[in-house]
Amino acid sequence: MTRFLLVPGRGRPYPAHWSRRWAEDYPEFSWAPEPPGPPYVAEDRVAALDAAIGSRDEPAVLVAHSAGCLTVAIWASRHTGPVRAAMLVTPPWLDPEWDGPSPGFVCGPVPRDPLPFPALVVASRDDPAATFEQAAALARDWGAELFDAGPVGHLDSRSGFGPWPEGERLARTLAARAAKT
Repeated sequence: MTRFLLVPGRGRPYPAHWSRRWAEDYPEFSWAPEPPGPPYVAEDRVAALDAAIGSRDEPAVLVAHSAGCLTVAIWASRHTGPVRAAMLVTPPWLDPEWDGPSPGFVCGPVPRDPLPFPALVVASRDDPAATFEQAAALARDWGAELFDAGPVGHLDSRSGFGPWPEGERLARTLAARAAKT
């Protein structure tokens, strides 16, 4: 069975959020870490992700939402571990020159280097956290495939997403493809 690690964004997902539902409904999906909620402090999140990845030798597929995508990019720029692939859902855009904190959000520059594992960026046409073009630029920089999810907001509960079966299919397909390489 493939191990999926859910990497939370800045806030706590609502009970109906697809990531929370996957963690509750499927034993192969677990949090890395349990969503602590704001503030988002990148150093803390990266350390928690590293601990979760290193807790077992079995390769993991990372499934990150929003600021969790930044956590994955930062982790990959500093660490190695048994990661098979990553699905990065609606990453927020931070200007490449920005390196300061803002209220509830402490993160330095986001690495723009290719990730050392296969990745898929799921982008929205009307995400308030990043334009489609910005998400496409992140996908290019990270060496990731780009999936156009259409006009789906930030792909969260507020945008009307609960179970998100298409996302589950994408994660499982990415995991199956990565297992063959």
